[in-house]
Amino acid sequence: MRPIELSIPLGIGTPAWPTYEPLQMKYFKRLAPNGANGQILTHSNHLGTHMDGEIHFYSPGKDMAALQLDFLMHEGAIVDLSDAVGDYDVYTSKMVEDRVEVKDGDILIIHTGYHHYGWDQPEADEIRYMVKHPGPDREFAEWCKKRKLRWLGVDCGSADHPMNTIIRTWMPRQAKEADAHFRAKYGMPLDEFYDDGKYQLMHLELFNHGIIHAECLGGDIDLLLNQRAVIGAFPWRLVDGESCICRIVAFVDDDRHAALMEKKSKAVMTKWNDVSGAPNAWLHEEARKKR
Repeated sequence: MRPIELSIPLGIGTPAWPTYEPLQMKYFKRLAPNGANGQILTHSNHLGTHMDGEIHFYSPGKDMAALQLDFLMHEGAIVDLSDAVGDYDVYTSKMVEDRVEVKDGDILIIHTGYHHYGWDQPEADEIRYMVKHPGPDREFAEWCKKRKLRWLGVDCGSADHPMNTIIRTWMPRQAKEADAHFRAKYGMPLDEFYDDGKYQLMHLELFNHGIIHAECLGGDIDLLLNQRAVIGAFPWRLVDGESCICRIVAFVDDDRHAALMEKKSKAVMTKWNDVSGAPNAWLHEEARKKR
């Protein structure tokens, strides 16, 4: 088995989720005169590719140290919804099942296409990445429970729709845009579609069922669209941790890995040697033909 990167690069320029503490990094010792370089890092847990733990929203839940390896690593599916959703849109379980096989107990990774606007990409757009990405409604959360999914991952700022979070209050201009979009596309105002009873439902209605999620995935995710693989998340074994920065990787057999690396060799790359999302539309078209 060989790995495929599903995490984004992490640096001082990586945006944290709005209002969370960003990464700060400094040297506290240097080769001269100390004989070694050493650094101190300070940051919140909601930065770069990270996993939200149960106690982020559910006080009696598990901390990050309690998550077992056979929970964090398992078979799963990577679905591409980028052809079905755009700014402020709502995705559904049917969109997922129309595109990829999902088994009960799977890990599910959702490619909305919004990692194309991540800080590491040539099309970087932080507001679009954090504030305009698509998200689900309660129907999707209920489906996650029905399918007994282990955990989910998304390639954007949140597993919830951004306008079903406090971002709606913090970004009134974008909230006005979203309200007009919801009236036109879904036939109701934003505050009726996402009323207070649905607030952050992907967190508040799933974490108490043990279904957590990872956010801000990317890396070479475009190589695996609408495919299945073994998927692993590797956060710190953080006692009392409510969430944690983590590395997320897909594992495929040697022959499949060689074929994927051949595709990668033909792709436009980011400066961190990941497949660049937007300039490689051929990968998305290829994935759609698999359906």
